[in-house]
Amino acid sequence: MHRAWIAVVIGLAAVNSVGADEKLDNWHHWRGPLATGFAPKAQPPIRWDEKTNIRWKVALPGRGSATPIVWGQRVFVVTAVKTDKTIDKLPDPDARFEMRTERPRNYYQFLVLCLDRETGKELWRHQAAESVPHEGHHDSHSYAAGSPTTDGRRLYVSFGSQGIYCYTLEGKLIWSRQLGKLHTRLAWGEAVTPAIHDGKLYVNWDQEADSKLFCLDAESGRTIWDKARDEKSSWNTPLVVEGKERTQVVLNGTTRIRSYDAISGKELWQCPGMTVNAIPSCVSDGSWIYCMSGYRGASAVAVPVGAQGEVVESSLAWKAAKGTPYVPSPLLVNGRLYFTQANQQVFSAVDAANGKFVIDRERLPSVTSFYASPAAAAGRIYLVDRTGTTVVLEQGDQVKVLATNRLADAIDASPVLVGKQMFLRGASSLYCIEER
Repeated sequence: MHRAWIAVVIGLAAVNSVGADEKLDNWHHWRGPLATGFAPKAQPPIRWDEKTNIRWKVALPGRGSATPIVWGQRVFVVTAVKTDKTIDKLPDPDARFEMRTERPRNYYQFLVLCLDRETGKELWRHQAAESVPHEGHHDSHSYAAGSPTTDGRRLYVSFGSQGIYCYTLEGKLIWSRQLGKLHTRLAWGEAVTPAIHDGKLYVNWDQEADSKLFCLDAESGRTIWDKARDEKSSWNTPLVVEGKERTQVVLNGTTRIRSYDAISGKELWQCPGMTVNAIPSCVSDGSWIYCMSGYRGASAVAVPVGAQGEVVESSLAWKAAKGTPYVPSPLLVNGRLYFTQANQQVFSAVDAANGKFVIDRERLPSVTSFYASPAAAAGRIYLVDRTGTTVVLEQGDQVKVLATNRLADAIDASPVLVGKQMFLRGASSLYCIEER
């Protein structure tokens, strides 16, 4: 079976309550229908600017960096709005944790918005919570960094320490859960994005102490199981990989990459080798699971999906120690892994089968640094930098720039590719881009 279609098969495991075609027509997860960044059925535009190929542009309240999701004719996005209401006295900080950010005194409203896909009109909004966050966040971060997800029936939203929420697609609250307060490294902030599979919601709760992986019942929010993790803060999203004999949930981590049985929570395997601050989410083609990290170092490994126990180097398909991403996650499409070095405009591609670099750390023109993860559709790769400039590359083993597009908004959220449209969430606005 061709690797691209292996990826399609494995990606379909993430939402199995709806038909495969329906899933591929949508963008239910921040990394797309296959959790790889690849949208097999999308045909987004190649060129745009503030006056060209903008179907609509809508101002967003507050601040957020979470990637939107799209299901049918609805676009879902989350944000946090700073209010003028303040607390008189902050509670004493937890002396166990070092903070290098300023603790807020203002209350924030944590909002969920639903927009009409065709017009940008707001269909509904709900305030999930209003509170004073117990920690600050990095200057480049926000209090709304975890992306929502959906199984086509319900919407699942995480504001981390401010709660996990489940809504109908029409906006009715079904349940909410408080899993406690997260204490992130140096109080840099949270980004908890859940993953949905087979009626279960998987939530990465890595922090500076008492890290866990939660498995919640998607219908009620009750805890099915939780698994303690010997990890410090990480910000990656669980990857669900469905196989013939088992379904596993994979989390990146500084100490170990670990896999858990999706039903019981039993640890299946672990693999060393990541750098500190494991932010990139893992991807899979159904045969191998690819994990990367790139803060103060570089590491990438290809672990067999059937791994057991401690994964030794001889069991890996390959490993690499250069060019890997810090914040962005890698893109997997047609047997190639595409990624940027750290957050820089330095681009690489490797053959997923053997780890050979077919593009080795080439500098991209006209862009700066990246937080957004790359996405692909229609034989093209879309990379959006933090200034709002998108470079469009021809998919392949050479850097061939097809277009460079600029918007007047900073962008940290990843691009969303659905049908003939692209959605870009900026610091102040949400764009729907479509050839006109």
